[in-house]
Amino acid sequence: MKLVVTGGAGYVGSVCARVLIEAGHQVTVVDNLSVGNRDAVPAEAEFVEGDISAVADDLLAGTEFDGVLHFAAKSLVGESVHHPELYWQGNVVESLALLEAIRVHQVPRLVFSSTAATYGEPDSVPIVESSPTRPTNAYGATKLAIDHAITSYTVAHDLAAVSLRYFNVAGAYAGAGENRPVETHLIPLVLQAALGHRDKVSIFGTDYPTDDGTAIRDYIHIYDLAQAHLLALAAATPGRHAIYNLGSGTGFSVRQVIDTCREVTDIDIPVVETSRRAGDPAVLIASSDKAIAELGWQPDKTELAGIVTDAWDYIRALGDRAHSARS
Repeated sequence: MKLVVTGGAGYVGSVCARVLIEAGHQVTVVDNLSVGNRDAVPAEAEFVEGDISAVADDLLAGTEFDGVLHFAAKSLVGESVHHPELYWQGNVVESLALLEAIRVHQVPRLVFSSTAATYGEPDSVPIVESSPTRPTNAYGATKLAIDHAITSYTVAHDLAAVSLRYFNVAGAYAGAGENRPVETHLIPLVLQAALGHRDKVSIFGTDYPTDDGTAIRDYIHIYDLAQAHLLALAAATPGRHAIYNLGSGTGFSVRQVIDTCREVTDIDIPVVETSRRAGDPAVLIASSDKAIAELGWQPDKTELAGIVTDAWDYIRALGDRAHSARS
C-alpha cells in the first residue's frame, strides 16, 4: 500500500513507519518537527515537513494513497490541563483538516492514534472499549472528540477507520526510541536519571488507593504496538469505525517501574516524592481482548524488565544526542 504517516518523526510514528516499510509498504511521513526528530524518519520514507492543515490537501491530491495513519498530536497531559487551547487547536482542528482532505480525495483507510486518556478515571479495570469515556484532561478530551468525528465520517462517507487506544507505550525497536524535547513518560525519565541527565526522579503522588500508594499503569512495547497498526490496516472495513484498546493487561506501579529500572541498570536511581499531578487517574489497565479476537493481535513483549532493557539500550546508545542532555 501507499501510506501517509502523520507525526512520523515522533516516537510512535517513526517506529510504526519502520515496521510498515519492513512489511513492504510505501510510506510518506508528514511532520512539522515541533517535537519529532528529522533523523528518526526512516531513510526509505518520503518526507514532507509542515502542519497537517497546510500540506494534507496538496499531498493527498497529488498521489493516490491507500491509507493514512494519523499519529501527529500534542500529547503532554499536564500542559493540556493548563493550556487546553493548544490542544483543541493542535489536535482537533488539525485532525479535522486531515479528515476533510481524506474525504475530498477519497483515501479509503484511516488508522488513528487514540489513547487510554479518553476513559479518564475508570469505574473498573481492566478497561474495555465499552467503558464510559470521561476524560480528566484536555489531551484525552481532544482525542475523544477526534474519535467522534471519525465515526461521523465513516457513517457519512464510507470511510474505513480504526482507532487504537494505547495505554503506556515504552521500549525501543531497530534503533528508534523515545527522544523528545519535553519528556513526561516514566520509563525514559527514570533512565535519563540513571544516565545522569537528570538529578532525580519524581514520584507524583504516594496516596493513591493502590498497594504501594503510587499510580498504576499498563505498559505496551512499541514493537507490539506497531504490529497492531499493520493488522488494523488490513482489517479496516468501509463504513465502520472500529475502536480497540492496546495494552498488556498487566499493571505496574510507579515504584515497581523505578525498582525494575534500578535492577536493569544496576544504578541506585535517586527519587523524590511530591504531590499528585492534575488529571492523573490512579489505575489504568487495558483489556485487549477485542483486539486479540478481531485483529488477531497478540502482544509478545509483555515483561516489564524486557521493555525497560530495550529502552535502556536505546538511551545509552543515544548518549549526548538525547534531548534531555541539552535541555
